[in-house]
Amino acid sequence: MEYVNPIRDIESINAIKNILRKQSQRDLLLFVFGINTGIRVSDLLSLKIIDVWDGEQNKEFLYLKDEKSGYTSAHYLSNAIRIELEKYLRNLAFTENDYLFKSKKNNQPITRQQAYRIIHNAAEEVGIKEKIGMHTLRKTFGYHAYRKGIAISIIKDIYHHTSPAETLRYIGIDKHDQYIIKVDINL
Repeated sequence: MEYVNPIRDIESINAIKNILRKQSQRDLLLFVFGINTGIRVSDLLSLKIIDVWDGEQNKEFLYLKDEKSGYTSAHYLSNAIRIELEKYLRNLAFTENDYLFKSKKNNQPITRQQAYRIIHNAAEEVGIKEKIGMHTLRKTFGYHAYRKGIAISIIKDIYHHTSPAETLRYIGIDKHDQYIIKVDINL
């Protein structure tokens, strides 16, 4: 498996969103969901409508059970996710047991390869030269969470890493670089 990078530049993130918005609301939601939760692509693609929608409105938290540990983790569905999710569901004929990122060809979720093509092609169109893959979404989440002041110990727990050093390496932070951390309380 090749090493991939987070998308560090907010302008590039917004440019990718614009490309995906024109392409498909599903594809935009996939990108926004990934960069705002840090969920593994396998978990993203296995999501069903019922996981994020209670029958009347979008849920505030997504609960995922880790098959290995049996531990259930809560993932906050940010305003950015809920806005795109609402737009997506508004124009979609669905049942609660449909996959959230359903293929246009059948009732299955899109494949990991299709998800990769969606993200990779949009990043390429924006002009990103770094290696981009499906872990890019997870890494982008962690990179920006860290840069906005979220403790590395919290990010480490989200990723189920064993050490802060492992998490810093994973999200592309060199411990010798000086970063200005933005603690955005915004009360």
